[in-house]
Amino acid sequence: MQTLSLLLSDDYTLHGPVFVQEPSHIMFPLDSEEKKVKLSCEVKGNPKPHIRWKLNGTDVDIGMDFRYSVVEGSLLINNPNKTQDAGTYQCIATNSFGTIVSREAKLQFAYLENFKTRTRSTVSVRRGQGMVLLCGPPPHSGELSYAWIFNEYPSYQDNRRFVSQETGNLYIAKVEKSDVGNYTCVVTNTVTNHKVLGPPTPLILRNDGVMGEYEPKIEVQFPETVPAEKGTTVKLECFALGNPVPTILWRRADGKPIARKARRHKSDGILEIPNFQQEDAGSYECVAENSRGKNIAKGQLIFYAQPNWVQKINDIHVAMEESVFWECKANGRPKPTYRWLKNGDPLLTRDRIQIEQGTLNITIVNLSDAGMYQCVAENKHGVIFSSAELSVIAESPDFSRTLLKRVTLVKVGGEVIIECKPKASPRPVYTWRKGREILRENERITISEDGNLRIINVTKSDAGSYTCIATNHFGTASSTGNVIVKDPTKVMVPPSSMDVTVGESIVLPCQVTHDHSLDIVFTWSFNGHLIDFDKDGDHFERVGGDSAGDLMIRNIQLKHAGKYVCMVQTSVDKLTAAADLIVRGPPGPPEAVTIDEITDTTAQLSWRPGPDNHSPITMYVIQARTPFSVGWQAVSTVPELVDGKTFTATVVGLNPWVEYEFRTVAANVIGIGEPSRPSEKRRTEEALPEVTPANVSGGGGSKSELVITWETVPEELQNGRGFGYVVAFRPHGKMIWMLTVLASADASRYVFRNESVRPFSPFEVKVGVFNNKGEGPFSPTTLVYSAEEEPTKPPASIFARSLSATDIEVFWASPIGKNRGRIQGYEVKYWRHDDKEENARKIRTVGNQTSTKITNLKGSALYHLAVKAYNSAGTGPSSATVNVTTRKPPPSQPPGNIIWNSSDSKIILNWDQVKALDNESEVKGYKVLYRWNRQSSTSVIETNKTSVELSLPFDEDYIIEIKPFSDGGDGSSSEQIRIPKISNSYARGSGASTSNACTLSAISTIMISLTARSSL
Repeated sequence: MQTLSLLLSDDYTLHGPVFVQEPSHIMFPLDSEEKKVKLSCEVKGNPKPHIRWKLNGTDVDIGMDFRYSVVEGSLLINNPNKTQDAGTYQCIATNSFGTIVSREAKLQFAYLENFKTRTRSTVSVRRGQGMVLLCGPPPHSGELSYAWIFNEYPSYQDNRRFVSQETGNLYIAKVEKSDVGNYTCVVTNTVTNHKVLGPPTPLILRNDGVMGEYEPKIEVQFPETVPAEKGTTVKLECFALGNPVPTILWRRADGKPIARKARRHKSDGILEIPNFQQEDAGSYECVAENSRGKNIAKGQLIFYAQPNWVQKINDIHVAMEESVFWECKANGRPKPTYRWLKNGDPLLTRDRIQIEQGTLNITIVNLSDAGMYQCVAENKHGVIFSSAELSVIAESPDFSRTLLKRVTLVKVGGEVIIECKPKASPRPVYTWRKGREILRENERITISEDGNLRIINVTKSDAGSYTCIATNHFGTASSTGNVIVKDPTKVMVPPSSMDVTVGESIVLPCQVTHDHSLDIVFTWSFNGHLIDFDKDGDHFERVGGDSAGDLMIRNIQLKHAGKYVCMVQTSVDKLTAAADLIVRGPPGPPEAVTIDEITDTTAQLSWRPGPDNHSPITMYVIQARTPFSVGWQAVSTVPELVDGKTFTATVVGLNPWVEYEFRTVAANVIGIGEPSRPSEKRRTEEALPEVTPANVSGGGGSKSELVITWETVPEELQNGRGFGYVVAFRPHGKMIWMLTVLASADASRYVFRNESVRPFSPFEVKVGVFNNKGEGPFSPTTLVYSAEEEPTKPPASIFARSLSATDIEVFWASPIGKNRGRIQGYEVKYWRHDDKEENARKIRTVGNQTSTKITNLKGSALYHLAVKAYNSAGTGPSSATVNVTTRKPPPSQPPGNIIWNSSDSKIILNWDQVKALDNESEVKGYKVLYRWNRQSSTSVIETNKTSVELSLPFDEDYIIEIKPFSDGGDGSSSEQIRIPKISNSYARGSGASTSNACTLSAISTIMISLTARSSL
């Protein structure tokens, strides 16, 4: 079947008319300047359809009225006339395939005439009375809107005044003195925008009194039934006269709330419901109320919807003598009725044609049934059309596109079906031949109604050529194919079920015999899923030859347990062989580990066994974890060994008041399994503390203080809440202990202050523990000294001297006179003259040492120094400040032009004299540093000359450096010089030598650039 979209997209395909655009309703302004109406109609079809039009069921004769013309299917009306041209139009399209009619389109003319009367009578009313001024619009067509002018100004609407858009009348609920004047009704045609004014109506007040109060009288109310179309905006009007001025209230009679989308206008005189839906339908009430009473107007909103297609009909191409069934469905309110058209004319039930609402059934189709069909769904609010083409095919059998399969392969004992599907209409009669003989049906050979040949229990004798012959009213055709019979495939060595252990490797065999003229394919599935040998190549591999599809499984894991199926396939058969693989491995994780009971040091656990993975569980191990442990730790249990049939155990040796969680690990002869999920977290009960603080010591502090320190007890060993420390101390040799309680688990220091505490006096000290359960033990007693007094006297006889450009030495004497604080050492403070004293550097000595060396100073710089004695209490008073100036820096130029000569058993080194710069110390001599190549220790020779003699290196190379020295220290060193071991009596060299030994003649010279790096 070809779809409508395919027909539309292919202009070269022959097909019936199809509407692209159908005419729509038109409201034409009678005073339009265009003076032309266009009713659109666009149709596709091949051959190109002919278009004609109907007005009110009668053909429009284009030739008889020059005002009418059809342009590309659309109807153009020049100088339209409301008397002649108003009505209902339809577009009819026809080609050789049939006729279709469009939906109906109404052409109406919008106009608004002038008011006929020029004056209106004066209206006289009492003050406080309600009043209605009638508009009485002139003849018109099209929707109108109304407004009123009061004394030449637009009359505004409020809770006293209301203009009905249904009647145009002006309502004043209670007339006031300010209402006296002339009133004019303004009518506007919303289509043409033409506006006309009615004659003015004068309003005056009567002099015979004022109208008293009275209950509301509803003058504007909506009808008892209001039809409302789906999706439209519904407006209900309600206004009442009364004194006092009534208020307007809207509500639903069924008690349901009015939809939130609803809006109220004109002081509640209009209820507007946009996008009207089924749930908005129902009974509505307008309540007008004042102090004198109330009145109610009621009306029913009735939901209606034009028909809307749910299921359309589609084109059908059918062979002769077959049946056609169409069904169309539409929604609408009221429920739509259906009728059918063929080529634009009504179609009724008769003979082979059965119509029932939206269904059409045609049996034993013939050529006369071809044409264009339309399903029409309609209710009183609208009509819709759905069109489709019925093509009846009549042709002789044709195999050109559906030849029999040239070769069909089948195995001995198998079944073969040879399809015979010629194109033919009506359906042909089928006969079959094998070779030249007509094929007769029997218990093995059958021919189906649609022509297919079926042979079961195939034998070798069934091989040969087969011809299908198809015949109908219009002719006969045939097609031939061959059947080749092959030997069946058989599994000779199938896979067998096995028990294996995790980590092993096995081969599942799958070996067959088959017809070698056929290709064979082996595939394996595991638990119903094909094995991907590329993706799972780490474990699975196909092995074997042409007739074997063995499966090797390496390093078997628990996940590999299950059903394995070998599938063998050729072009004629397919067979399978299956085996189950049981994998034995370490147990799975136990389940539901529960803490049944917990004390301060024990926990009663229970659990359920997990899978044993085909090997009995031999034992369980319990592990615990706390916030203080590093991961999971094995714990002691009762019984000590938990066998595989025991599912409870008591954990012992726990710390009190610690949050624990537990897990269980199962084991069997194969190995240890995965641990269970952790149990819930539970805290052990509280108990007296047992662990005392470690490293109780102290000392130091300020005058009259005893400082006691200790290491805090870890939280996991505090055994309960409210943990703290009891500090006990007494002077050495005394009997009575002084106690202090520190109610903090984090306390690690206590300072006792009392003027009676003598400096550096010994105290016996111990620290105990307690918690909410009571007191625990004390630590062992230790001896701690009270704070000592800082030294009270300064060092004497301060003296400093410069050693070099970077070093000075300081000397002092112990304090003179009685010093109350013991001296542990001395602190030397020094700073450069250009720096501030508060940035001074400090070094300390220990014990009785009364001198020290200060290094890493700047040359030629003035330094200030002072010395203090110190002990654990602090530093004493400072000595007097002394000054010292460092010496000039040593020479920065290294020795140059170094030459060495060998003679007899000596090496003679010579170099140029180094001259110091003006800001450098004078050269006092030179240091020659030398060592054997393989030794790390260096020897030094000092000389005030520019030469030196060394013994000849017979066994190893020399490594030599030379640098000047002065009062400012050692100067810059030369580059390292390598002198090779020499077997000759004479040799000479200069600068840095290579490491390669040289064979020299009796007197030879080695010249090497001073800039070369030595290869040390």
